[in-house]
Amino acid sequence: MVSNDFVNGIIKNDRKIFFKDLKSSNNKNHIEDDNNDIHLISDFTEYNPFHNGHLHNLKLAKKKIPNGIFVAILPGLFERSGRGIPYIMTRYARAEIAISLGVDIVVEGPPMGIMGSGQYSLSLASMFQALNTDYIPRGYRPLKEFEPIIKSISKGRGIAPKPYKIVDIESREILLNGKLKEDNYVIVSLSKSMHKINFDFKNKFIFIKRIENISGTGIRKSIKIGDFNGLESSLPKESIDILKREINENKAPLHDLRSTESILNSVNNLSYEDLTSLNLIDEKTAINFIEKREKEAFNCIGDVVNSISQNFSTHFQNRVLSVLESKINKDVISKYINKYPSIIRVLDYKNDDVLASFKEKIKGRKIKIERKF
Repeated sequence: MVSNDFVNGIIKNDRKIFFKDLKSSNNKNHIEDDNNDIHLISDFTEYNPFHNGHLHNLKLAKKKIPNGIFVAILPGLFERSGRGIPYIMTRYARAEIAISLGVDIVVEGPPMGIMGSGQYSLSLASMFQALNTDYIPRGYRPLKEFEPIIKSISKGRGIAPKPYKIVDIESREILLNGKLKEDNYVIVSLSKSMHKINFDFKNKFIFIKRIENISGTGIRKSIKIGDFNGLESSLPKESIDILKREINENKAPLHDLRSTESILNSVNNLSYEDLTSLNLIDEKTAINFIEKREKEAFNCIGDVVNSISQNFSTHFQNRVLSVLESKINKDVISKYINKYPSIIRVLDYKNDDVLASFKEKIKGRKIKIERKF
């Protein structure tokens, strides 16, 4: 069983890394000319856990660009997903699985769980740019209404998701009235962020139709109850083996575990000013916390969740919990995003030759190797 100390240790250690990165000199203006002899395929993915849908994307992208270096951008710090929930395994275990299944390099992505969707999309765009990315494989849902959007993004046009409509940023043409499914929404949001930072993504996207009947949520539910019998059709053997090892070493599963101590300390003791200074926490939520604790101190996370104000995002409450754990302020996040990535942190790699080619591709960038097994 995973201990509270293990979870608390992740938050404490990652705060140190976060603020060390924040203090690093800005490296964005020191990129040397792109090495056109090395083709780099960058895929943003959480591998939570690495399932057969991820493997399908990996194989098709490598088949299309057979001599390319496949780099997985794996969100790391604080071990919280874009939905704000803890990952099932640490980033080091997730990186190890990725390499065992054919990924060439795994680099650490932004701390998604403590950011708003626009914030982490902008950070991801900056990482794609920093890596001198040539190709971006993305799984998508093949819906008829998404086809015109795919064509526009392939031409390098930024597309903006607006309330109940999808708009071409330059022409203002409405490409779709309504909402997009999550996978397709992420692609559109990323194109908007890339457009904002002037990253040329024309013909860079490799659109891969998503495999149906594979649910990350369903996989995590089975793992939670220890039922691995039905997972062989969804997970590669390597994912299952390393996950079992992590469980035996009391390092997984993590996806239902929080630093309860940190969260309760934040809502019970921080002032109104301190609460509202935290990223994602609005005035109404801060007032709710204070009014509740004046009657009776918070003693469980459920009460905290019930005091978080409503938001258009279905993942907002979990992201707020992640912010209460990490205690990262709004102004600090802004500075972090402006400098991101101040360093390229390599979590794992295939071999020394691949690493050397990768370094050549992003020559001029700060790189740190951080493998932990």
